[in-house]
Amino acid sequence: MQLQVPWFKPAVWGAIVGVVATMIVGFSSLGWTLGSTAERMAADRANSAVITALTPSCVARFMEQPSAAAKLAEFQKVESWKQREFIEAGGWATPRGGKTPNTGVATACAEELAKLKT
Repeated sequence: MQLQVPWFKPAVWGAIVGVVATMIVGFSSLGWTLGSTAERMAADRANSAVITALTPSCVARFMEQPSAAAKLAEFQKVESWKQREFIEAGGWATPRGGKTPNTGVATACAEELAKLKT
């Protein structure tokens, strides 16, 4: 015995098309994201906040050292692409109590120090 439901096939196709259209509009226009994308965005924002918060400390630690003017002159003689490494090696981008320098902080600190005049 075969059930005759003439509206069933168009209804299923309509539901499938509706779901696909909803997903396309949701992800492209309504701001929906996957969990992994949201986690990556949160990590990026947290890292950016850390860099913003610690950069002034890095610059201050650099400028508070006894031979700051000489170190600044030495820093400005270093090629721009090696200035981050200079900051990391000096320990100014290492957070207090930390063991390794923060690369983002070192980069931002180097950019700020490059703006200073000797």
